[in-house]
Amino acid sequence: MSLIELKVPDIGSDDEVEVAEVLIQPGDVVELEQTLLTLESDKAAMDLPSSVAGTIQEVKVKVGDKISEGTVVATINAVEEKITEPTSKEVPIETQQESAPQAVEQKPEPEPKTTVSEPVPEISISGLAHASPAVRKFARELGVDLGQIGSGSGKKGRITKDDIKKFVKQLLVSGSTTGGSGIPRLPEVDFSKFGEIEEQSLNKIKRLTGKNLSAVWLNLPMVTQHDEADITEMEAFRKTLNAEQAKLEDGVKITPLVFIIKSLVAAMKQYPQFNSSLSADGEKVIYKKYFNIGIAVDTPNGLVVPVLKNVDKKGVFELAKEMMEISAKARKGKLMPGDMQGGCITISSIGGIGGTAFTPIVNAPEVAILGVTRASMKPVWNGQEFIPRLMLPLDLTYDHRAIDGADGVRFVVAIAQYLSDIRRLIL
Repeated sequence: MSLIELKVPDIGSDDEVEVAEVLIQPGDVVELEQTLLTLESDKAAMDLPSSVAGTIQEVKVKVGDKISEGTVVATINAVEEKITEPTSKEVPIETQQESAPQAVEQKPEPEPKTTVSEPVPEISISGLAHASPAVRKFARELGVDLGQIGSGSGKKGRITKDDIKKFVKQLLVSGSTTGGSGIPRLPEVDFSKFGEIEEQSLNKIKRLTGKNLSAVWLNLPMVTQHDEADITEMEAFRKTLNAEQAKLEDGVKITPLVFIIKSLVAAMKQYPQFNSSLSADGEKVIYKKYFNIGIAVDTPNGLVVPVLKNVDKKGVFELAKEMMEISAKARKGKLMPGDMQGGCITISSIGGIGGTAFTPIVNAPEVAILGVTRASMKPVWNGQEFIPRLMLPLDLTYDHRAIDGADGVRFVVAIAQYLSDIRRLIL
């Protein structure tokens, strides 16, 4: 054996590249062309193979080091081989098997075995799973330990991007938060070093809400479409109704949300893809023939979403009464599980608090959510002059797997048209 320095060869650039992954350690037995390091430049990732076979003596670089052509990355006790014809890498396995005894006869002393007698899985001697540089980079970006995946679905156990995605999805479903999961954990900070603090545990509702929203954010490709609806006439009509209801002993107060619900259902009938859900595997779309609307309610214990059932069969007074009852029930913490199930689409209205726009998160397995903020008077051009109109901001977030962008625009425009002229609701 002879001690040889393993150096970085010509990598096609004079710029330094970063060591992204070190796949060897002292004592490892490596074969010819076995990957030693993974390097990353600004444009690509690449493997650095070993130019000889042997035993690693010393590793001279670590993750994060900047290296270039000629840099010594390790020293190796190389196996001396006499190779005349095509190398063992190019010789068929059957030929190598036949030549192995001859190699033994030429050596008086046993030498480390460098030929192969059977196909070798594409897994390094050090036990690290085999994957291409691009896949390794993808895994690092997600914080995935390839060793936890084991053998991949690719040829000879090669790990693919799909294997990593499947691994991350399984962790999300199981609720795993341990180190090495698909998503890097946030650093822990001792805030008491900076001043006085007080700790309070999150209640169950907020913990579950946070978990569900995180899963949706990671799994759904969401898009938000913003628009405005002219509700000047609608608001005038609503005030007229409330004035009449105030004279009645059992009159109910009509809120703008009632008309938003009715307009939303009318638009869902026009565009049924918004009243659907995707199957768990994402291969099928399930269209619903019923219209149940979830209403996000702010309570002292956190956000809950009770569901109004069969709203297409109810009038504005019945909906107003039911909405008042279920909101009170939610704030008292008396909602039952059935009260929050079966929704087709959700409305998140924060107009009573303020705001001009936001991006609500889809309440999966629904495929869309409508956000509503505070209406305000604006000058609107009618073709001849600017006139004051009461404009209501609308924010529609949808699952782009189920809904195309053009349909997203059409849907929110349809809602705005119904709100602008509520007479359309009876057509």
